[in-house]
Amino acid sequence: MKKRTLVEISLFIVAIIWALNFSIIKSSLTEIDPLSFNGLRFVFAAAIIWLALLWKKQQFRIPKKDWLPLLGMGLLGNLVYQGLFIIGIDYTLSANAAVMLGTIPIWVALFSHFFRLERMNIFKSIGVLFAFGGIVFIISGGSKGFSFGSDTFLGDVIIVLAAMVWGGFTILSKPFLNRYTPIQFSAVMSTIGCIVLFLIGLPSMTTIDWGSVSYAAYGGVVYSGLLSIGAAYIIWNYGLQTVGAVHTATYQNLVPVMGLVFGVVLLNEQLTLLQYIGSALVIAGIVLARWKRRELRTQSKT
Repeated sequence: MKKRTLVEISLFIVAIIWALNFSIIKSSLTEIDPLSFNGLRFVFAAAIIWLALLWKKQQFRIPKKDWLPLLGMGLLGNLVYQGLFIIGIDYTLSANAAVMLGTIPIWVALFSHFFRLERMNIFKSIGVLFAFGGIVFIISGGSKGFSFGSDTFLGDVIIVLAAMVWGGFTILSKPFLNRYTPIQFSAVMSTIGCIVLFLIGLPSMTTIDWGSVSYAAYGGVVYSGLLSIGAAYIIWNYGLQTVGAVHTATYQNLVPVMGLVFGVVLLNEQLTLLQYIGSALVIAGIVLARWKRRELRTQSKT
């Protein structure tokens, strides 16, 4: 019981870490450009994941047939997704980003249905409709209404694209997770991300006056890389092994809710009534999209 309680507390802390990450990144990007920020934070992320891998003694070899597929996955999950994520959050509110990135389960459900991996049920279908309606409300509900030139329109669209990419990445990852443990797979992905994103960010890093960057911005880099990507992922996978995927996933539903709250409270971001309604619809859609799956898995265990 004590072990389970500790895991529950740890998973709740992870949800807070991920939710805070949006506001922390948004704040840090006022002093550090997106490319430099991404390149630096992945150095910390890769370092802690490899330390955890060595500590668990999960050394492994990659067969030649997996080299190119893993490289492609690493570029999709890091160069494409992380590029869209960091640029998107730079152009929109952290509250918007937290909610719309939370639609990843919606895209996973849609892609799984489209590629005939898992059929949509009534709960998922309603959840998808709610989420799409919420996205439209968020994008069109800014202070200037629906406008391609609004302050957050471009960032909102980019974040939605990022969620779509990660949804596809999640599905494509499944075959690899049958051959590698989650931390082994993550070590490979973070290494590719570290090398590629650092090289892309290097030209920008040479132009920054690092002496004028505040400790808070430096802390944002460390927080986002060390905690939000590295440590949180390790704790998350420990939760999957200890209390199961279904129970662990419920904590992920807290991330868009708390991310929105942190953006409004910590950064004083101003959302319109329509955007609040849209956020509520998206969050309801995420819960509905997972509801039936939780119910079915619970029944299968009894």
